[in-house]
Amino acid sequence: MSSPDKSAIDQIAKARQQLTDELSKVIVGQEQVVEELLICLFSRGHCLLEGVPGLAKTLMISTLAQTMNLSFSRIQFTPDLMPADITGTEILEENKSSGARERRFMEGPIFANVVLADEINRTPPKTQAALLEAMQERQVTVGRERRPMADPFFVLATQNPIEQEGTYPLPEAQQDRFMFKVYVEYPSFEDEFEIARRTTALETHSVQPVLSGEEILNIQRIVREVPASDHALRYALSLVRQTRVDSPGAPAFVQEMTAWGAGPRAVQFLIIGAKARALMYGRTHVSTEDIAALAKPVLRHRMVVNFAAQSEGVTSDNIVEQLIDVTPSKEDELTRDARFQKIFAS
Repeated sequence: MSSPDKSAIDQIAKARQQLTDELSKVIVGQEQVVEELLICLFSRGHCLLEGVPGLAKTLMISTLAQTMNLSFSRIQFTPDLMPADITGTEILEENKSSGARERRFMEGPIFANVVLADEINRTPPKTQAALLEAMQERQVTVGRERRPMADPFFVLATQNPIEQEGTYPLPEAQQDRFMFKVYVEYPSFEDEFEIARRTTALETHSVQPVLSGEEILNIQRIVREVPASDHALRYALSLVRQTRVDSPGAPAFVQEMTAWGAGPRAVQFLIIGAKARALMYGRTHVSTEDIAALAKPVLRHRMVVNFAAQSEGVTSDNIVEQLIDVTPSKEDELTRDARFQKIFAS
């Protein structure tokens, strides 16, 4: 497979800059969150954002949708939301010319290019599961008919880590469908100062669409053309396989602190995300730096820490940081290490 040419890199760089410039008209700071959102978009993945109320998660997603010439739907998840409220339903409609009754499918809000699933942990598992087929298979089955989703199709979900009364934590199978889990943190003093200044004045900023659906699909195709060396693949596999407690070569701290590790989908998302990141930084090949930079958003929701870790305040992010520290990034060091030779041979 040949690497993308300079024009393709320039196209990615231009798209990134345009999207970032438009988002900055409304969103202050949160550069890392914006970068991870764009990587997810360019990689044809879905993204889960978690943060306390008031950090502009919903505003960020709706603004991103405005920067693209795509259809957009917002679904407010509530305890009484039903699956049909998301996917749509068939209705009986009278044909005015013949008088006969005919079945007609009324599409739900999921039939859009960009779907915001707001506060997804506020609705029961039955309704959460309505997203599963659409996110993974990019289709919805209603009755006996399969209906394809729009292309591009991008699901962005938000959830609140506090106020857990009356919430329904996402099952692991549902979380695994999301390429990234992104933490939205409190802004810095300077950013919050600017937020207070902007939002309490009369000034308003309009966001213009800068990318079409065809351009996004083309970018997603270019991303997959980026080559990944055997060493990059081996490095990504090493990170993921070390998260599994029973895997040969798993470090002691993983065996002590982890109940469940990440599956093969984590490797796939690490590689495709690293390809998108490499292009965004003007490179036509994947480096171990790209993979390490995306390890947290890819792995944090695919690892389950045990009670011992929880009691000591250890999170999946802490474990990922340790894994990056103990995994050599240089090829000769990685392949000669006795512990990693066990991983490669398993």
